[in-house]
Amino acid sequence: MARIDRIDAKRSALLTIDLQNDFLHAQGAYGRAGQGAQAITALPARIAPLRDALRAAGGTYISAQFTLVPGPGGEPLIAPHLKQLRPFLGKGDFAPGAFGHQLVDDLAPADYTVEKVAYSAFYQTRLEYILRALDIDMLLIGGIVTNGGVASTLRDAHLRNIDTVLLTDGCAAFKDEVHDATLISLGSLGAQMTCAQATDMLGGAA
Repeated sequence: MARIDRIDAKRSALLTIDLQNDFLHAQGAYGRAGQGAQAITALPARIAPLRDALRAAGGTYISAQFTLVPGPGGEPLIAPHLKQLRPFLGKGDFAPGAFGHQLVDDLAPADYTVEKVAYSAFYQTRLEYILRALDIDMLLIGGIVTNGGVASTLRDAHLRNIDTVLLTDGCAAFKDEVHDATLISLGSLGAQMTCAQATDMLGGAA
């Protein structure tokens, strides 16, 4: 596992994956369907202090938010495998501008919001453009789920030579054992630490 001694806040961004009302709020799509996990709902409050410290040190907060683009008649354009896995998803869920699509209140607003249509926040989005334009070369990554959007985004960052810090208590899966196994599998791709440890390592440009 990579080790780092310091995080240059001005060249870093906190990137959260899919921390939206439709996933976390009781009235969101997953909440209405009885789908959830305590480990997931606990994330925003744990990440918020790191976000605040990073901003205060000159860093950036980016929220990547899962999006179901409304198609004909308002039915979402949804991948067949996802429809099979989550048959409760329907009209209005994860739709741009809707309550469910929005970042949860504990973290809103982000400095930049990226709509994502697949697991990775880099796939067909403007994320890489934002990072290059701001001279950001390190991502502190949290969100949901560890084995899905978080893992896919981290791997794509690695392919682009963007350093990463995986926030071990800033991401979660629906099952703890899946989360733990994913942390092990990603250990060779970058540093891993808690949100509190990342906060302690923040620093400005030398």
